Amino acid sequence: MSTHPTRREVLGYSVTAAGAAALSIQTAPAEAAARGEHEPFGYSLNTSTIRGQKLPLAAEIEIAARAGYQGIEPWVTEIDEHVKAGGSLSDLRKRIEDAGLTVAGVIGFAQWIVDDEAQRAKGLEEARRIMDLTAQIGGQRLAAPPAGVTEKDHLDLLIIANRYRALLQLGDKLGVTPQLELWGFSRVLSRLSEVAFVAVEAAHPRACILADSYHLYKGGSEIEGLRLLNGQAMHVFHINDYPGKPERKDITDAQRVFPGDGVAPLPNLFRALRDNGFRGMLSLEVFNREYWTQDALLVARTGLEKTREAVQRGLA
Repeated sequence: MSTHPTRREVLGYSVTAAGAAALSIQTAPAEAAARGEHEPFGYSLNTSTIRGQKLPLAAEIEIAARAGYQGIEPWVTEIDEHVKAGGSLSDLRKRIEDAGLTVAGVIGFAQWIVDDEAQRAKGLEEARRIMDLTAQIGGQRLAAPPAGVTEKDHLDLLIIANRYRALLQLGDKLGVTPQLELWGFSRVLSRLSEVAFVAVEAAHPRACILADSYHLYKGGSEIEGLRLLNGQAMHVFHINDYPGKPERKDITDAQRVFPGDGVAPLPNLFRALRDNGFRGMLSLEVFNREYWTQDALLVARTGLEKTREAVQRGLA
């Protein structure tokens, strides 16, 4: 069986996804219209940044709003915990809207990419469940990392593109776009070129990329590669910084720091994103254990202030 879509299939994807794709494409300009030219990006709080404080999602929503973010990017485990504790998804959506926030995306780990057919079917069913939760709380995007294959070598990128296309088609039905996520520590989809190849070969109008300053570094990709991408095919960018030590091969998620507190070439990154047309959300995502011991609101505010300062310095 061919792993390449036929021309008829590509046209079919374009027709069935047209309405949802239009919504996805229009979202970023609508959000960007409220911003000044000096600040082309929106700002979102990925809840990993205050995960160690072990707060309920409702409290994290309040913190994100009070700190001044425009969006929030929760993890699906937190949404599940909210429901398990007796909360409803409609209430969660209302809390987010009342706080003046948008759902930048949801973080999930469905194994849509694995080789085993039965396991992949379960992964797609989990993706369907997470997409449904995402839509019910007002979100339109879901992270789609290479969960389940991070230790695999030599996976065919064309086959991965086929699987990503299947995930995108599932998202068409639910109005949620899976963002192909780069993971620098993985043996597959660890480099920007690999992620871009898969997104292109998926041959789907809503194919898009979720990149991360730390993961670009960890996987060995240079910032300049971002200039070759269409920024409209990127809705969220995970922003953070990292120290000069330990070395690339030894650095871990837990050593991420606030933007401007490390050695990442953030001015180049922000200029590349601005110049390629990215007008989506910079979502602050760190896993720093020291931050997790501090007051959550202070961490959120400090992170936003440092991110904005880094953007302004970089684009000055």
